[in-house]
Amino acid sequence: MKTEINSFDDLLRAARAHRERQRLLFVFAGSELPDDATPAQRERFAQGEGGVLVPLMCVDKLPEEIESFDALLRESRQFENPAQPWRLVFTAALSGTPGKAPSDEDADRVLRRMVEAVKTGAFSAYLPFNREGQPVRLG
Repeated sequence: MKTEINSFDDLLRAARAHRERQRLLFVFAGSELPDDATPAQRERFAQGEGGVLVPLMCVDKLPEEIESFDALLRESRQFENPAQPWRLVFTAALSGTPGKAPSDEDADRVLRRMVEAVKTGAFSAYLPFNREGQPVRLG
């Protein structure tokens, strides 16, 4: 059965209800202006639009370790650079077995791939959310 995800909290509910134990993976991304940006791109970026996505931080958590999107947002603020806040958080779920969540090593391996995917723009396999916990369609 496919679950419709209309908010981050929908994702949390789905992960908690899944038969196999889940580990949620998060890559928080900000935006930067490329060195070769045109004047028009620079103007758009100054208005909060455009730029290229860059991974800023990543973490994995069991669904029961996250109360809500607001709790994840509060926690992320402790680690983000105020001069470069994250704009999107890319998410993925890693399945284990009914009795055992995926290991930290499994999560680390997938997180490294996710970070590389964000760097190269190959992030279509991941579900991005904005800072309000709403899914974002890219492209």
